[in-house]
Amino acid sequence: MEMAQQTNERANARDIRILFVDDDPNQREIYQRRLERQGYQVDLADSADSAVSRVRQERPEVIVLDIAMPGRDGLSALQEFLDIDPSVPVIIHTAYPGYAENFLSWAADAYIEKSSDINPLVEAIEEAVVRNGGR
Repeated sequence: MEMAQQTNERANARDIRILFVDDDPNQREIYQRRLERQGYQVDLADSADSAVSRVRQERPEVIVLDIAMPGRDGLSALQEFLDIDPSVPVIIHTAYPGYAENFLSWAADAYIEKSSDINPLVEAIEEAVVRNGGR
């Protein structure tokens, strides 16, 4: 029964499109591969401006957002995502735990510190999708 549940969850994951936003090309590639192995469809953006432009064109089911990026930071993009469509869950994914204290980050659906363990990010994605009505 457990295997059937995992198979069903992966089948559902294939319907979920994630916009992964990070200025580091290595991070984008690593997480894209790892999330795609989990069954998600992953679109990439290399900056806050690029991500906002993509969200204006087509809404992902979930946005995974780095904060510390050159130029415009992820927190200003978060505010714009909320203005465009507040129903799209945004997960902050950063190497800097100090941003959790910034009140702007409280508008995100989850705050996950980057690590080699992808499970907290996948769990946050799944929880955000469920809270948003699931697929």
